[in-house]
Amino acid sequence: MTVTLKEAVGAPHSRIYALGAARGENAVPNEDLIGPIDSSDEWIRQRTGIVTRVRATAETDAIDLASAAAQQAIERAGVDPAEVDLVIVATISNPKQTPSVSAIVADRVGANPAAAYDVNAACAGYCYSIAQADALIRAGAARYALVVGAEKLSDIVDPADRSISFLLGDGAGAALLGPSDTPGVSASIWGSDGSKAGAVGMNHTLTEFRDGVSEWPTLRQEGQTVFRWAVWEMAKVAKQALGAAGVQPEDLAAFIPHQANMRIIDEFAKQLGLPDTVKIARDIETTGNTSAASIPLATHRLLEENPELSGGLALQIGFGAGLVFAAQVVVLP
Repeated sequence: MTVTLKEAVGAPHSRIYALGAARGENAVPNEDLIGPIDSSDEWIRQRTGIVTRVRATAETDAIDLASAAAQQAIERAGVDPAEVDLVIVATISNPKQTPSVSAIVADRVGANPAAAYDVNAACAGYCYSIAQADALIRAGAARYALVVGAEKLSDIVDPADRSISFLLGDGAGAALLGPSDTPGVSASIWGSDGSKAGAVGMNHTLTEFRDGVSEWPTLRQEGQTVFRWAVWEMAKVAKQALGAAGVQPEDLAAFIPHQANMRIIDEFAKQLGLPDTVKIARDIETTGNTSAASIPLATHRLLEENPELSGGLALQIGFGAGLVFAAQVVVLP
């Protein structure tokens, strides 16, 4: 006798119900960082658009930030945490190789025994995770999914490094996704280019540090390589994402790119031909570059300052170490 297996059947669509945010407790102005890199406040502002960045205290780690943002997203969504059956945390700053940040966050917010895993896709991690949560909800593998981008980058930065140290901040942003009768997350455009793996990433391995042949591993980047790739190649990806969503630039309410650099954001907007009616997220000015956390943090702030954007369409795109990238259009909660 042949038995036909049952398959999961999911919701027709998914959407983001609510967002949560947690930023590092301390605002660190440029003046506090210029000594070790022999620079100036003016130089940093001109090259990055950053005035201050948020950094956490020594006692706070990425798990704490992720848990706080996740708790807020769940509360704002009005969903019982026990109904959350999937937790995805995008991060490159887990203080331990294992266990995952996601499993601990699931426990802290009351979502046990939700499926939980981490995503290591650097600054594209949040968009990767949104794509996965949407697909898993529609596949019937989950009903409510918690997606978190969380980083404590101040733990893995060299204050004397001129390539990236002054860019980075600490924080977490979270989104609670669930079933929807209408599409709330478009098809995603995502990919990688490992031929440029050396453009941004850790300068040493933990094994080298253990063996005494290197110092504590910290982030480094080839600024010009990353800038050119982001401006030219990622603008193409953003346009592909609009096409995949069936959306024109004038249909957008907001553009929310990874908060890498204000110059990149400005050039992005120019390449896409965005009309003046589209709000552009510029959270980097006072938060800094928070890698996987930057898009949800920027979205959270944009909606706090412009609540009328709720229900509108936003193009979001993340890109970073790998090199990796992901973009999609979402309906703002």
